Amino acid sequence: MARNPERRTALLDAAIEVLAAEGARGLTFRAVDARAGVPTGTASNYFADRDALLAQTAVRVHERMTPDITAITGLLTQEPSRAVVTGLMHDLVRRMVAERSGYLAMLELKLEATRRPALRESLSRTVRDDLDANVRFHLATGLPGDEDTVRVLYLGLTGLLIEHFTLPDVLTGTPEALDALVETVVERALPSG
Repeated sequence: MARNPERRTALLDAAIEVLAAEGARGLTFRAVDARAGVPTGTASNYFADRDALLAQTAVRVHERMTPDITAITGLLTQEPSRAVVTGLMHDLVRRMVAERSGYLAMLELKLEATRRPALRESLSRTVRDDLDANVRFHLATGLPGDEDTVRVLYLGLTGLLIEHFTLPDVLTGTPEALDALVETVVERALPSG
């Protein structure tokens, strides 16, 4: 297996773009090579098989979707409140909108995981660890709500983003509509008082 980390990352980023544009069925070594602009056969030098490519693409998607803590530091210096949670959720949605290909690729990976037990196992572990880390972060920073609040926010925003990326004209045809729905999700998860 080839060991150029920059090339590996470029190939994984190309795989994300292929998944987002063509779905899991379109994810082939040849398609990744073409998207990355490298000679045919390059991806097969970096990934033993399609399962390895899928698993490593899932890891790369999570790397790209992980927030930069410095970007939300301003929110975290404020007194913990529903307004801070709302700000964090707006930041999350803005990041996902900016990372549209990554989000769509993750949806494709989740669908593919229903057919591939090894991918399901690794992806479940990654998503569960991520959700657990979000719960710990929420509780450690003193934000209002409990573990169930974080889970409801996760489920609400996941559903909202899926709808936004797949059928935006149903609920979120404009950025203002998307922002308003984020606020509604937080209000329902964290009622005032």
